[in-house]
Amino acid sequence: MWELVKAGGWLMTPIVVCSILALVIIIERSHTLQFNKIVPNRLREQLITRLRENGDIGRTQLMNVKEKTPLGDILATGLLYRQYGLDSMTMHMQNRASVQVHQLEKNINMLGTIGAIAPLLGLLGTVLGIISSFLAITDGAMQDPTMLAAGVSQALITTAAGMIVAIPALVAYRYFQRRIIDINAQFETQAGLMIQELYDYQLLDNTHASTISLPANGAETTKTKGYELSLDTSDLETAATAT
Repeated sequence: MWELVKAGGWLMTPIVVCSILALVIIIERSHTLQFNKIVPNRLREQLITRLRENGDIGRTQLMNVKEKTPLGDILATGLLYRQYGLDSMTMHMQNRASVQVHQLEKNINMLGTIGAIAPLLGLLGTVLGIISSFLAITDGAMQDPTMLAAGVSQALITTAAGMIVAIPALVAYRYFQRRIIDINAQFETQAGLMIQELYDYQLLDNTHASTISLPANGAETTKTKGYELSLDTSDLETAATAT
């Protein structure tokens, strides 16, 4: 193996570095992007069951759920802001989902970049190898075929090495992209089902209207969109008498 690397010339060094980086990223993302670690089974059902039984979930328990898994982070965030209404709950869950997807995409673009530049490095090695072969011909390689063979071998080795690195990198890149899309779909599905179940079991707190009261004698109260407005009629009666 080392002899092949030496025969490929100096361009084999960046190709080998790319292969090491690609291997590390593939192993790390394969370990991280596992459904059972990101979207645990029955997590939503457990949270809804606890809400139905106890009426609420403590903040400490929700924070523990947030820290364990990405889906737990999204669902627990929604429950933490449940008291502020559906809009606030949905907005915070969407924000956390965006953060989690961004973290899941870590180093994925690097893998795609390696898959794109590795063949170019191999092609560059091919061009340099052919150039060195033609230079050897002008220097009398027809009498010494080994001078011509050195350039040809460099061209073939770098091309093959670039392809060997690029093909697995591109396959893994596409696979991880598809996996992240599926995970994001699960995030949306689980969050939507939790909101629906909160409605079905009447667990969504919508009573967050403000109340304004102005005590006065002879006041008439008018309710508008959840606010109580007190209108004092004594001043109106006095003004009417004066006229």
